[in-house]
Amino acid sequence: MSNQPYGSTFALWRAGCPDAWLAYAHHPFVTGLGDGTLPRAAFVHYLIQDYVFLVHFARAWSFGVVKAETLDEMKVCAATVDALVNHEMALHVQTCAAEGIDEAALFTATEEFENLAYTRYVMDVGLQGDFLDLMAALAPCCFGYGEIGLRLEQEAARDTSYSDWIKTYADSEYQSVMANVGAMIDAAIKRRMGDYPAASARWPQLQQRFTTATKLEAAFWDMGLRGA
Repeated sequence: MSNQPYGSTFALWRAGCPDAWLAYAHHPFVTGLGDGTLPRAAFVHYLIQDYVFLVHFARAWSFGVVKAETLDEMKVCAATVDALVNHEMALHVQTCAAEGIDEAALFTATEEFENLAYTRYVMDVGLQGDFLDLMAALAPCCFGYGEIGLRLEQEAARDTSYSDWIKTYADSEYQSVMANVGAMIDAAIKRRMGDYPAASARWPQLQQRFTTATKLEAAFWDMGLRGA
């Protein structure tokens, strides 16, 4: 499992949309974070929008508690909401405060269209889909940031102004949360679809959920670059 730190289901979903994943995980915005060349204005613009995104993303994860079938599923979903609300969002508050933007301004920021499209997509999936639909739509953000954070930390030749952002997602705490999420998704898939989920008639729908959310992630980076 060393090459599948977030579980076998994620590995299958990722492999099912290689072009979309590449466009997301190796986006020019991500490259700029890694080498420090990303314009500061673009980063701050992204952070403000990402704060708004995380508010809705945490709400979408809360649907997981409602739609869960096991206590473990409920616990992992609840722990993820906690990680989002009480830890990840703190980075946004701290960084934006240094730029003169307080938390009240973050919470009331006007959403960009890409933000609206992405957050309402995952919320809609959470409302009208089942637990597996929701997990497929949420997975690209969670695991993608973990993968990007680890890669950028390994590639970084020096600290840059974005090192704190990179460390947030490369950190063992974030990685541990994602490993738990991945294991929970694997168990949820097996519980509902058996040992060979990719052979199920249901699989293409789940793959489409994942692929759509991955494309929306790349569009979110595009939005960030517009702030430069």
